Amino acid sequence: MRLLPGLGEGIRSVLGGRGLPLALIVLLGSYSGTAFARCQDGPGPGVDWTNCPKTQLMLTGDDLSRGIFKKAHLTFTDLSDSKLPGAQLSEAELSRTRFDRSDLTNADLSKAVGWRSSFQGAKLKNANFSAVDFGRSNFVNASMAGSNFSKAEVNRSDFTGADLTGVDMSRAEAARTIFTNAKMKGVNFSYTNLSRAKLQLQDLSDVDMSRAYLFRTQIQGADLSGAKGLTQEQIALACGTDDTRLPEGLKPPKSWPCAEDED
Repeated sequence: MRLLPGLGEGIRSVLGGRGLPLALIVLLGSYSGTAFARCQDGPGPGVDWTNCPKTQLMLTGDDLSRGIFKKAHLTFTDLSDSKLPGAQLSEAELSRTRFDRSDLTNADLSKAVGWRSSFQGAKLKNANFSAVDFGRSNFVNASMAGSNFSKAEVNRSDFTGADLTGVDMSRAEAARTIFTNAKMKGVNFSYTNLSRAKLQLQDLSDVDMSRAYLFRTQIQGADLSGAKGLTQEQIALACGTDDTRLPEGLKPPKSWPCAEDED
């Protein structure tokens, strides 16, 4: 079996010139060669690009169903309108990557990094976004019922018009995040940082707000009448109006309406 050029010499150099058993060198060469060949595979269903550099590619409309992209580098790659159901993207680098209108149903993106990534209009039902770092990302009009955003960092992201039915966003960082016109039924915001998030006019009557941080959270005109875990202390931090509906026993604080907040 042919080794990659310089592999044996490089290993010996690192080990101070000592020789290695031929079987070990052949094994390492075989592994490296296999990994290199895998990264050269063309896009298609079930493709395995684990830890592969795939930046600035145009993969719009491709069928990548069940593809494996663990720890892959997909920065600036355009995957709009692609088929990625069941794809594995855990710990992938997805900054400024586009998934607009793509199908990522049941995909695993846990611990991925995607600064300013875009999922506008994407199908994200039951997808796993736990512990991701997706600050300033775009989820406008995405269908993401049942997805998992627990411990996710989505500060300053935009979920306008998204279907967030049953989404777990517990212990997430969602400061200054926009939820305008989103479907919020059954969302779990327990222990979530929602400071300065925009939740005006939203139906939050079936949302879990237990221990959520609501510093200057915008809830003007929102319906929180059936919200779970909400306390007077949380309400005192938030920004509401006389038409904000609160759970029985809670009262609008004298600080409402808040002074205009600077961005």
